[in-house]
Amino acid sequence: MYLYANQNSCLTFRATTPSTAPTADLDPAATKERFCGHSNPTTIPLARPIELANMASDAAVEPRQATREEMRDARLPLAYRDSCAHLLIPLNKCRRETWYAPWKCTDERHSYEKCQYVEFKKRVAKMNELRESKEGARSN
Repeated sequence: MYLYANQNSCLTFRATTPSTAPTADLDPAATKERFCGHSNPTTIPLARPIELANMASDAAVEPRQATREEMRDARLPLAYRDSCAHLLIPLNKCRRETWYAPWKCTDERHSYEKCQYVEFKKRVAKMNELRESKEGARSN
């Protein structure tokens, strides 16, 4: 099944085979009104597209910080004791339990790498703000 949003903020889904496509037993006029002006019953209007966009971003969610005791007990090197350490601790535990198999612990690794990427983006944004405050002058 494929999902995509069209220009009218409608969410459309298509079944992978025609035999599994949903059928509609609805009045065509009511169907057209319910489905963003389309008579296609496989098109569903999005109630709040802005809310869906906010759900996809992690800007409002503050991650839980690992305490110094947790990082010490997990034997994290000092270089890795940052704001993403709370994700690195279970990742390293999973890695040890699965003998560092690369196809294991994918969810934990993805969460940790995304956290690192978000932190990198924050540092870049802060550096750009500093440059703008100095009228583009570089620090080095």
